[in-house]
Amino acid sequence: MARKKIIAGNWKMNMTPSQAVELINTLKPLVVNEDVDVVFCVPAIDIIPAIEAAKGTNIVIGAENMYFEEKGAFTGEISPEMLTDAGVKYVIIGHSERREYFAETDETVNKKVLKAFEHGITPIICCGETLTQREQGVTIDFIRQQIKIAFLNVTASQAASAVIAYEPIWAIGTGKVATTKQAQEVCKAIRDCIAEIYDAETAEAIRIQYGGSVSASSAPELFAQPDIDGGLVGGASLKPDFGKIVCYNK
Repeated sequence: MARKKIIAGNWKMNMTPSQAVELINTLKPLVVNEDVDVVFCVPAIDIIPAIEAAKGTNIVIGAENMYFEEKGAFTGEISPEMLTDAGVKYVIIGHSERREYFAETDETVNKKVLKAFEHGITPIICCGETLTQREQGVTIDFIRQQIKIAFLNVTASQAASAVIAYEPIWAIGTGKVATTKQAQEVCKAIRDCIAEIYDAETAEAIRIQYGGSVSASSAPELFAQPDIDGGLVGGASLKPDFGKIVCYNK
């Protein structure tokens, strides 16, 4: 069975609640594509108004982060139950900005992945290398390490339903895009790594996105690659152009 493409917008720290509703209302008619799962991952304060605004559409709302404890004295954190109760279906875990600015590690990413599965939330698990790592030829080794630790104690059936987002750090928000060949090469290596951890069937089922300055012009070629199953889109997801990315095949 062919994997259904999944295109997710990562809003990052943008959009007030009222702006979120306005943006969703603008994008609603532009992101209709039955061949694609469409996810908007929004700031925590925007989740409830975004879910209301997206009702009756093909847009599913996701979160940008989640803590790995159920509840307790963790000021400022969001629990998995808070997300599920609000109606969240996806959560971005381990984005490079979370790792860089908020001290997330491969180990905390793994804890969050396990907790997301426990609560029926699909994790979008991010991985990606820096420019130095790419230039030194350690990209695949580094990403394999990120993947292997992220999937520690994750079952094969859970893994099959996960989403992995490959985002070369040097291409995020820079306007630089990995070449189609570079993106496909790493996404294939990720799939091969999943096959090693689990089996070919699990690797065939898992969806792998490319992220990093995806645009309406680069999307069709990227998404046509055999191991790229859509995109995690940053800046462009805040504009009407996101509709062209979602409808890349039309």
